[in-house]
Amino acid sequence: MRRKKKSHAKIILSIITIIILVLWLFPYYYLVLQSVVPWTDVDKTVFTTKFSFDSYAYLFGQNGAGAGDPLQWVRALLNSFVVSTPTAVITVAVGLMTGYAAVHKEYKGKSVIQASLLFQMFFPVVVLLVPRYMIVTPLANSYLGMILPLSISIWGIFMYINYFKTVPKAVFEAAKIDGASDWRILLKIALPSTKSVSIIVFLSVFMTRWNELMWDMLIAPDVKMQTLNVMISTQFNQYSTLAGPMYAASVLLTLPIIILFLCFSKHFNEGINFMLK
Repeated sequence: MRRKKKSHAKIILSIITIIILVLWLFPYYYLVLQSVVPWTDVDKTVFTTKFSFDSYAYLFGQNGAGAGDPLQWVRALLNSFVVSTPTAVITVAVGLMTGYAAVHKEYKGKSVIQASLLFQMFFPVVVLLVPRYMIVTPLANSYLGMILPLSISIWGIFMYINYFKTVPKAVFEAAKIDGASDWRILLKIALPSTKSVSIIVFLSVFMTRWNELMWDMLIAPDVKMQTLNVMISTQFNQYSTLAGPMYAASVLLTLPIIILFLCFSKHFNEGINFMLK
């Protein structure tokens, strides 16, 4: 009887899990489907045997895309990569150096600096938006203006601080005795040992920067500097008649994140496990 009850419970749990999974995946299925159906069938079907790539052709310069600027969607996609990748790389570099110095270096005001970093985590992003804009105004409509203000992640710094707290100081002291400088220790010892943490910080910052909207609209209003996310929000709205290209652009927006996650899923899971310890 107990075995039968356990078997029935497993079947019920499996059915509930499948239902939840289907409900969770359906919006993504609908998004992809609507991007590959003829424009006349967009938002009119959830199953089809008719496929068309006119929506993607529109984005990549055909069918008069961009009203005189057929490559604006390609440029927006490249802009997203140009600003997201350096932002994530700089965040990893700053977090690595700051975390190492915060744990394994001694200097005056160490506790005050760490407390001030923690204090900044309680400020909403919107509160800092205006002063950040006033400071970075000279860099408006430039990649530097889009990258530098978002290249420091307090969360990323504390990820590295928590990791370096688990590394014995003897490891780095032994390297110093052998004549290694701080830069050599960072590159040869600290960076390889923080591989999982670095990957999860990189992916998280890349994803956040890739989906950034408010800052990009404020600092880079020039259409040639717009990212894909901004282009979608400005070109397509409730009055737009081009629903198909909107779905196609949304697929392009989510695709890099999915590819990165699949490529680094192992390290991502290791990083999550470290956060939960």
